Amino acid sequence: MSAVSSRLPVFPWDKLEPYKATAAAHPDGIVDLSVGTPVDPVPALIQRALVEAADSPGYPTVWGTAALRDALTGWVERRLGARGVTHAHVLPVVGSKELVAWLPTQLGLGAGDRVAFPRLAYPTYEVGARLCGAEPVPYDDPTHLDPAGLKLLWLNSPSNPTGAVLAPDELTRIVAWAREHGVLLFSDECYLELGWEAEPVSVLHPDVCGGSYDGIVAVHSLSKRSNLAGYRAAFLAGDEAVLGELLKIRKHGGMMTPAPVQAATVAALGDDTHVREQRERYAARRAALRAALEAHGFRIDHSEASLYLWSTRDEPCWDTVAHLAELGILVAPGDFYGPAGERHVRVALTATDERVEAAVKRLG
Repeated sequence: MSAVSSRLPVFPWDKLEPYKATAAAHPDGIVDLSVGTPVDPVPALIQRALVEAADSPGYPTVWGTAALRDALTGWVERRLGARGVTHAHVLPVVGSKELVAWLPTQLGLGAGDRVAFPRLAYPTYEVGARLCGAEPVPYDDPTHLDPAGLKLLWLNSPSNPTGAVLAPDELTRIVAWAREHGVLLFSDECYLELGWEAEPVSVLHPDVCGGSYDGIVAVHSLSKRSNLAGYRAAFLAGDEAVLGELLKIRKHGGMMTPAPVQAATVAALGDDTHVREQRERYAARRAALRAALEAHGFRIDHSEASLYLWSTRDEPCWDTVAHLAELGILVAPGDFYGPAGERHVRVALTATDERVEAAVKRLG
């Protein structure tokens, strides 16, 4: 085993395989609600943009075309309420997971440095810290952390897995704390378009950041809002000094978003209709699954945004996984996202209407 791989946790999804086999044996087939991968079609206008850019024999640039940067800055101002955003404030990346995993390394962090992330969180924040040899630090409230050696602070609102949303005053307080202590703050906002019972706000909103992007960067993805997980389309927006350094490093690393994907991103960010239509699909699935789970004896915690229902029967999460697998329904155990999730499961809304209907019937 290499020195790097020995620092990493066991890949969690492998532990789910026996339960997946149980669920797949159901006479009506498996209903897989364990992963947040989109199942609905890529909108036609995005597909057209991709096809029209298919004849791209040359290398793309890491910074992207001027048209892409225009689309990024325009969306950030229009959707997030940011002001004065220039091309220097944005940077395309090859999917947000790549960025999360390799950001600490690209920032030059290593032994003696600390990387903080929510106690209940997407596991790649911890992986990114471990890949560079930094210390991973889970938190409940980041402003209670010891800032000594803390070089990178991750926020995630709306949260994966809980769907919790940080209120604007909480974000403002955290941004002020990070700046006071010289801690670089990255806010993973990939589910921002999917607020249900709360309206998610970006750290780039002037009410939060005071109109300055110093020390803060927002991470956004088109995977969920536009069904583009297969395209690996994502971007950063915020502190131009930080993004300028990342741009230099990523040029050396050849981290280029493919030219057809850049064109597709321009089309996707320029259209709000497909986002609204996809939200309506998820809202209907969410309502049906939530009602069925609650009628089956579950309690839904948080879940005011994102693509998941953070659900519990007040028992160990693997008991819940086993119970639902017997019904042909596969969900993610909460301890995948940290020990604090050991009595919850994460139920994804990313299944077809037909499969969601099947799950609802089985829960009934």
